[in-house]
Amino acid sequence: MTENTENTENTENTAKKWWGPATGVGSMPGGDARETARAVTGSFEDFPYLAELPARGPGADMIGRTAGMLAEMYVHLEPSGWRFSDRPGRDTRRARSWLGEDLDALEEFTQGYEGPVKVQAVGPWTLAAALELRGGEASLGDPGACRDLASSLAEGLREHLAEVRRRIPGGQVVLQLDEPSLIAVLRGHVRSASGYRTYRAPDRQVVEGALRDVLGVHDGPSVVHSCAPDVPFALLRRTGVAGISFDFTLLTERDDDAIGEAVEGGTKLFAGVVPSVEGPLSDPGGSVMGVRQLWRRLGLNPGLLYESVVITPTCGLAGASPAYARAALAHSSRAARSLADNPE
Repeated sequence: MTENTENTENTENTAKKWWGPATGVGSMPGGDARETARAVTGSFEDFPYLAELPARGPGADMIGRTAGMLAEMYVHLEPSGWRFSDRPGRDTRRARSWLGEDLDALEEFTQGYEGPVKVQAVGPWTLAAALELRGGEASLGDPGACRDLASSLAEGLREHLAEVRRRIPGGQVVLQLDEPSLIAVLRGHVRSASGYRTYRAPDRQVVEGALRDVLGVHDGPSVVHSCAPDVPFALLRRTGVAGISFDFTLLTERDDDAIGEAVEGGTKLFAGVVPSVEGPLSDPGGSVMGVRQLWRRLGLNPGLLYESVVITPTCGLAGASPAYARAALAHSSRAARSLADNPE
């Protein structure tokens, strides 16, 4: 066996260890954790994920779920949203109970599984924009509160990831931080409680530092997901993420250079190409045509596609019907196979 052949096989083995060709983003419709875990593991046999079921109510939503993971910080629900409390109450207990139910279901359907498994949590900046201090203003307006929140999130995630590894001992855990509000935070577009002003944008180095600290609690690969336009690819790469998840349909040619640099730097692209809203699905090859066109436009080697791209829906599927959500997951897997079989 030649050295080049050995290197190629080692690269493929490394890629297969941490990534599958397709996975989901996060949320699913309905409230049945077992049926959801069955659908997820059936669709993504080599890259399942811990789904969220926000239809169950407060605490199952992405903000409440992650707030329930915080270490020594607690929240309760107000008409305006989630607000910090002095002690854990029923809302925190409910969030933790639902998370436990979801973990039970995923554990059941991953018995004996060995391979990558993805878990999601809201990142520190979207959390800071959403969680209210006791006076009703967002944590984002208080730099000290932002630091405390990032620290609490990091410690809570450390415990959560350890629990996932305990339940799925053969799994290689991939951590995804959801940051849909990151662009608004960076641009100073997050509105205050009154709606008459916006919070000042934090320094970009502070933003990077908080993300880096939270991601640093995980000793495996991490991904940041943003379904907003103008994903800050360069900023996210500087935090040390292994992958960036985004809505591929929102890309413009302005993003080409940043994407090309990400691919050449080894960053995995989680390309959201399958619609997350109800509607007809194209053939699998058609769903990834834009990815092929991007590759040609950037002059990238088609052989890099398998190593560089994971196919996903454009965003979470909570707003879809259960039937469509299952179809979208299956379609993502078929589209990924199409891309692997015919990269050009």
